Amino acid sequence: MSTEPLDQQPSGREGYRPDPSASPFERGTDGPKVIMVGVDGSRTSLRAAAYAAGLARRQRSTLVVVYVAAPAAFTSLASGLAATAVQQTQDEIAEDLRQQVRTHAEEVGTRTKFVYRRGDAYTELCAAADELRADLVVVGSSTQAGHRLVGSIATRLVKAGHWPVVVVP
Repeated sequence: MSTEPLDQQPSGREGYRPDPSASPFERGTDGPKVIMVGVDGSRTSLRAAAYAAGLARRQRSTLVVVYVAAPAAFTSLASGLAATAVQQTQDEIAEDLRQQVRTHAEEVGTRTKFVYRRGDAYTELCAAADELRADLVVVGSSTQAGHRLVGSIATRLVKAGHWPVVVVP
């Protein structure tokens, strides 16, 4: 075992000098700073939100809850009145989720942010994770049978490989 002083160059590392201003390791500072969770109101997404909230509390991270209102396929074919009703319903769901997030954040004492977007869920979650510089993305697993063949949003996020992704069952 070597007993070299720290200010000397270790062999094999030319020009290496430890940074004297570097702070020592502090517990709780080594984890993610921004945890993003995608919610849609389903049971698995709410479990993912609960997991992410607990992790954010323990890591002292900022929790960003993202709700993406995906337009239904028939919305473009529907009349203006039906499309307005669908949009109004999505707005009401978003407001309900926003209130739940606010209430939970006050109870637990975590820093939270709620983001409401419209569009394709995968595309919007990716854009939000990039914009927010998410250190971790948490999503619920899909319960739809067709996603086992085609691929779910969670699978697509994992395959993108841009962020660590936790899929909560």
